Amino acid sequence: MKITAITAMVSLQDLGRFGQRRFGIGTSGAMDSWAVKAGNTLLNNSQNTVAIEVTLGGITLAFDDSDVDAVTGDLTVCLTGALYEAYVTDDAKQTRERVPNGWRVAIKAGQCLELVRAIQGMHGYICIQGGLALVPILGSASTNAKAEFGGYHGRLLKVGDVLTVTDRQRPKLTRLGMTQFEDSQNFATAQNVLPVIRIVKNSEADYFTQDALSKLTEQPYKLLSSSNRMGYRLEGKHTLELINPLQMNSHGVDIGMIQVPPQGQPIVLMADAQTTGGYPKIASIIQADIGKFAQLRFGQSCQFQWVTLEEAITAKQARQRHIQQINTFAQEK
Repeated sequence: MKITAITAMVSLQDLGRFGQRRFGIGTSGAMDSWAVKAGNTLLNNSQNTVAIEVTLGGITLAFDDSDVDAVTGDLTVCLTGALYEAYVTDDAKQTRERVPNGWRVAIKAGQCLELVRAIQGMHGYICIQGGLALVPILGSASTNAKAEFGGYHGRLLKVGDVLTVTDRQRPKLTRLGMTQFEDSQNFATAQNVLPVIRIVKNSEADYFTQDALSKLTEQPYKLLSSSNRMGYRLEGKHTLELINPLQMNSHGVDIGMIQVPPQGQPIVLMADAQTTGGYPKIASIIQADIGKFAQLRFGQSCQFQWVTLEEAITAKQARQRHIQQINTFAQEK
């Protein structure tokens, strides 16, 4: 498949590169890993199969005979994550069919998959039956664009790039859609209700004033346009204050941790986060809500909510049950 148009930041991402942080190598991987797991599961792929991550803008992929199954003439894909305006176009037949989010759709040689724009959410994913032919580096095919390795030659995708599918012989899949996780679409503000992102206390929470701990969940936070895959910068009306000045050595950090620099406005570490940091950590977003938080758009606000560790575990289990339900349904069809 060849990229013929692109107006977005696009990279290849699986679930991430684990076990390397002690060497200073970050996890990378999809910003919304739950979306990748769901899409791959619907396609009967391994959950860790690499997907194309498309951020906000659009992309057009052209398919030819080298992409589709030699017998069926199809290649099945699934769009997950951000809700995209997307189409399968066929110039020869002069057709343009809308592609729904969360459905597996067959594409034939000579057709194009066109993602126009994200209607809701930030990061969309194109999951492909069987995946793409890539050489894993340190156990992952995820792109680490800053270090220039993984993915497609260690960089973001651009017009003219050609991606190769792993195997042209695949079982034919029926057209099938999955139910959305009950909370997965709440990143879109509806009726002035802000998305709620659940958090637990982190290691330096007790160094912050009680007022700061309260303000973290009482006031909304807006996502700033200076945010990126390394960190989401937030802005609230009131700053978060320490009880006393705190000098810390650099220490291990990971995705979802909420750091508070001296200016008092939080930064949430994301998929491409550094492996160490020296800012105090007031809280962490629970694993079940990382994908939901990643789907916030620039200028959109969210509300944090304190939960217990038990509630965080229960929320993760609910997410896992949803993926298992998709798996059971996909296998039956």
